[in-house]
Amino acid sequence: MSKNLDILAEEDQNRNEAARIKYFDLVVQSGSGATVTDADGKTYIDLLASASAINFGHCHPKVVQAIKDQAEQLILYTPAYFANTTTAKLLDRLSRLTPGDFAKKVALGNSGSDANEAMIKFARAYTGRPNVVTFTGAMHGSTYAASIASAISLNQVRKIGPLMPGFYKAPFPDSHDRLPGENEHDFSLRKFAEFKQLFESYVPADETALVLIEPIQGDGGIVKAPQEYMDLVYQFTRENGIVFAVDEVNQGLGRSGTLWSIDHFGIVPDLLAIGKSIASGLPLSAVVGKAEIMDALPAPGHLFTTGGNPVAAAAALAGLDVLEEEDLVGRSKRLGKRVQEYFDQAQKRYTCLGDVRIYGLDGGIDIVDKDGQPDAQLASQIIFRLFDLGAVMITLRGFILRFQPPLVMTDEQLDQVFSMFDQVFTEADNGTLKPLPKDRAIGW
Repeated sequence: MSKNLDILAEEDQNRNEAARIKYFDLVVQSGSGATVTDADGKTYIDLLASASAINFGHCHPKVVQAIKDQAEQLILYTPAYFANTTTAKLLDRLSRLTPGDFAKKVALGNSGSDANEAMIKFARAYTGRPNVVTFTGAMHGSTYAASIASAISLNQVRKIGPLMPGFYKAPFPDSHDRLPGENEHDFSLRKFAEFKQLFESYVPADETALVLIEPIQGDGGIVKAPQEYMDLVYQFTRENGIVFAVDEVNQGLGRSGTLWSIDHFGIVPDLLAIGKSIASGLPLSAVVGKAEIMDALPAPGHLFTTGGNPVAAAAALAGLDVLEEEDLVGRSKRLGKRVQEYFDQAQKRYTCLGDVRIYGLDGGIDIVDKDGQPDAQLASQIIFRLFDLGAVMITLRGFILRFQPPLVMTDEQLDQVFSMFDQVFTEADNGTLKPLPKDRAIGW
């Protein structure tokens, strides 16, 4: 009998349905580097990195030691009232690590969701304006305003209305929406015209506080906005006194081959949200931005009893040491080139592969049918087969494979992954993949 199944059966009696997007019958017992081991003792190569929350690797020894040392000294005295030595160091480091040579301030929290909510609050307070513009395909979190700012699943807003006012969506410049024969310049101009139409028809620019964007959308499919489009949107915010903010919760800290995904564009945001990998999986988030915006709210306008607690701060400081000492940003870029080279060749061999987008160790791989159309059923069969072979990978939007392994992945592990891909893509083209488990709803 499987321990995984026993544990899941017991958990199902107590876990609420909204808390999990279902994929495999996996119970993770332990993790090390770029691998995880389940309750039955089977080890998998992790191609998800706990939803891009483990960039620095599972249980990195330096991070584990920092957690132990700090826990022996001080677990918490709330930063809402008093300082502590460890968290104070982290504030300074984050100020220096983020883009911009202007004066900055940092707000710490517990999750990427509250970091994105913080940017909404700070922008409204600073500008005195109510409106917030985000983008289709966005995933900004699961707290109330963050759910409303998102636009990736109707289940984020279903049954919780009435929703907060002042939130509007612009169409994200998703490469899947390019017209046949349309070049990137024309695509960027067309999408920017759609963005401006929002402000020309029913959202006054002079009543808009914030434009919040993922420069590379994560859960939306690992899709990078065109450079020209980003330049135009950024310039629009400069001309209209709108705070320009970026969500780096999924894509930051080396994931895309640069420290921050906004670094691909040469744009310096007013506000930047950090979460997930910053503390190697411990609850911690941060907003870093222009001091005058960050100071627009007086206390207790945005604070938490446990936000920036010293154990999470110690993990973050150690993780940032690992990021630098092991050159994980450079490693992400180098291994990402290997992944791109693999898929350049694989697309010529396998008809199941559609568009592939690789930015560092950050990839969206479209799975298509014989006619080149998105094939969610086949994509699910592929990830289940990979799971059988010993790799954890999930889908986005049904038909997109999400490739986001820990940045500490070795070349040898990457070679193993390529071999698995070759086997599974061959079986997909040959029609020999196993059918999906019956009555199983899979993924987003």
